[in-house]
Amino acid sequence: MGTSVASFAQHADQGATNVFVVSSNVRLRESVHGKLGHPRWNVFEAGSGAGALEVLHQHEEGDGVLLLDPMLPDLDPDEFHGMIKRRFPNTQVVTLNARTGQMQAGDGATTPVSKWLMELVNVDGFAGGDVRGIRQGEASPRLQPEKNNLRGMVGNSAAMQRAYELTRMVAVRDTTVLVTGESGTGKDLVAQEIHQISGRRKQPFVVVNCSAIPESLLEAELFGYAKGAFTGAVQSRIGRIHAAHGGTLFLDEIGDMPLSLQGKLLRFLEQGEVQRLGGNDNLKVDVRVVAATNVHLKQQIEKQLFRDDLYYRLAIFPIQLPPLRERMEDLEDLAATFLIRFGAGMAMSYEALQVLGKHDWPGNVRELRNVMERATIVAGSGRVIRAEHILL
Repeated sequence: MGTSVASFAQHADQGATNVFVVSSNVRLRESVHGKLGHPRWNVFEAGSGAGALEVLHQHEEGDGVLLLDPMLPDLDPDEFHGMIKRRFPNTQVVTLNARTGQMQAGDGATTPVSKWLMELVNVDGFAGGDVRGIRQGEASPRLQPEKNNLRGMVGNSAAMQRAYELTRMVAVRDTTVLVTGESGTGKDLVAQEIHQISGRRKQPFVVVNCSAIPESLLEAELFGYAKGAFTGAVQSRIGRIHAAHGGTLFLDEIGDMPLSLQGKLLRFLEQGEVQRLGGNDNLKVDVRVVAATNVHLKQQIEKQLFRDDLYYRLAIFPIQLPPLRERMEDLEDLAATFLIRFGAGMAMSYEALQVLGKHDWPGNVRELRNVMERATIVAGSGRVIRAEHILL
């Protein structure tokens, strides 16, 4: 196993230690170099994996630490780690993961970024920068270490951690799940994660958006149809429920399902059988159902727009996702994640973060995603997202 970060700190106290900064972002490299202007650090820069290997060959004596921006223009980060481990065993590779805020060692182990590394590399655009330490005009979005986040989801707030916990609890069973929350909160991501954790992950994951398919077609889409069931039905066809056999059926926007179809869906949930439109055959189907809605189903029941028996059959295990305005402590992590996706190498100004923090986000995480993508476009060739680039 490679030398630990703690031992590197000890070596640094004893004498000069080589620090190799590898990133295609010139501004980031210059910032690191400037912050490490201390006699105990010998700082070398490289803009690519190949360039880093060349520099390491020139300075391979003694111990060293390599600070890696994982977005290498020429080499896969894992491949690069392997090369360093084989050729330069005394050099520790530290990947600053801008999404999780954790440090990944060259041998694959992951640990939280330690205090000395935070002080050493408090760099614009790197993970771990604390927004509380940003001066006016500087750019350094903050990312908190993940606790138990689901894949594809960001947020350490108590409400999100509870949602993650519930998702993992139910995923290993075949229990029917109802995911509720406003539009844009990530209900589809929870459904996907339930499928991926479950024993059905190698089987189909079939999505039906109940609000996107016209009522006249939804029954045929869900249950299939027999030859001659209607004009144009020249051959029999299975529905999406049957297509999900062995896997997971995700019924998105279940609150918009026509009342006329809810009884047939209820019969399927209770009996596990599908009868195709225009047919007499009952097809046995083994499907795990996850439903989601952004409407208050109990209010729909009161208005006689949703069957109460179907509601209780779906809501065996409810998972509620909070709106973004109720978990604003996650805002900066989310914004930084989208910045990495749409503007690799860019950073966020303090003023821009303040603009984001004052908005109430009626469109939730989806709205924030769109705002961040738009900001990277408006910023043009600039490397920093500023307040004027945030268009709400």
